[in-house]
Amino acid sequence: MVSHCHVASLHVSSLSSATLASSRDREHSLSGGTIDNGARIISGGAGCACAASPQAIRRKVNKGRRRRNNYTGCKENATWGGGGGTQIMIIVSVCLKELASSPSTRSRVLKDDTLPFSAFLTDSFGRRHSYLRISLTEKCNLRCQYCMPEEGVKLTPRAQLLTTAEVLRLARLFVHEGVDKIRLTGGEPLIRPDVLDIIAELRKLEGLKTIAVTTNGMNLARLLPKLKDSGLDLLNISLDTLIPAKFEFIVRRKGFHKVMEGIDKALEMGYNPVKVNCVVMRGLNEDEILDFVALTEKKPIEVRFIEYMPFDGNKWNFKKMVSYQEMLDCIKQQWPALEMVPTGHADTAKGYKVPGFAGKVGFISSMSDHFCGSCNRLRLTADGNLKVCLFGNSEVSLRDELRSGATETQLLDIIGAAVGRKKKQHAGMLNLSKMKNRPMILIGG
Repeated sequence: MVSHCHVASLHVSSLSSATLASSRDREHSLSGGTIDNGARIISGGAGCACAASPQAIRRKVNKGRRRRNNYTGCKENATWGGGGGTQIMIIVSVCLKELASSPSTRSRVLKDDTLPFSAFLTDSFGRRHSYLRISLTEKCNLRCQYCMPEEGVKLTPRAQLLTTAEVLRLARLFVHEGVDKIRLTGGEPLIRPDVLDIIAELRKLEGLKTIAVTTNGMNLARLLPKLKDSGLDLLNISLDTLIPAKFEFIVRRKGFHKVMEGIDKALEMGYNPVKVNCVVMRGLNEDEILDFVALTEKKPIEVRFIEYMPFDGNKWNFKKMVSYQEMLDCIKQQWPALEMVPTGHADTAKGYKVPGFAGKVGFISSMSDHFCGSCNRLRLTADGNLKVCLFGNSEVSLRDELRSGATETQLLDIIGAAVGRKKKQHAGMLNLSKMKNRPMILIGG
């Protein structure tokens, strides 16, 4: 017989001293052995019953994720919550004494030892942030009206942008803590000279399931074979009109046929679905909604209609926004049998499909029907700032911390504090239109 340690987590909003005392003495039997449950409130020091800082709590919680002792020592995890604005942390240590040493018992214990999701990436509302969007550049070869101010933007000096090594170090840190999807954005990510090298290095990260790119499609047809070889899993291509002259007006550049060539190349190379992002603006392209839906009849394309969102310099106003419900009603007039399709819990788009069509459509209703409650996304800007909300104007510089010699633990403390401050939902479209925020091109979408 051998003695092992295992740890369980307990989420509570309040706990009396009597409850704590009784939990210390409680014993249960399991597999012929015993579990001795010991609970303690963690703060500045083990066993202290005063309030703990989020940073100290996260360090304690994640210690167990980074130290794997093959069941020869204790691993600790906890979740925290609170009522009436009070946050407390409970760590429950469960020691498995005299555990049977048979192979079947050992394999069962190891199989059940699933490490918990990182507390650093879990906010105060329980949202787990497993999706990181990394902007590789602020530069773009188009000038889309909803993304870049007409007068352009002042670009960050190159020395203040994240280097390739810094991008990969931060990506590695986030993946180690539970991020399993990374999307590369911009600007236009495919104009970064080392984008193929970055994707290839990301592909090596254990635990990273999905690498995606959002692109304007201008360089896609030429680069796609190498992108696929490097390990690119998913593609989102921006296209707001199917009329070449209107394309030039919206993006202030030529190139419609290059984008269409990129979409066709992605389909040819087996990407399924190929997602096409269309920002719908009243008086500009809302008359093309049905034409975009028709694209999905023969091809496995997922057209995602995006409500027009306010960012610095894009001249947003409520009258220009076409709500998802209005778009949906328009489509149903043409295709009454349009049906809703299941989507993942954290998916941003509400999915629909015309029966018999090869592709489908989706609606990203950030303004009229937000999905903040299931948000699992974090954003890293090209200059190294962490944004926990697309519409939030609070940021924290990870670049500065990296360059000042911050350790992994210190970086995680900063990330965890930022995630912990994430609000329940954004401020609403009318308030957002008055708030200071970056232009979309400097965020990365």
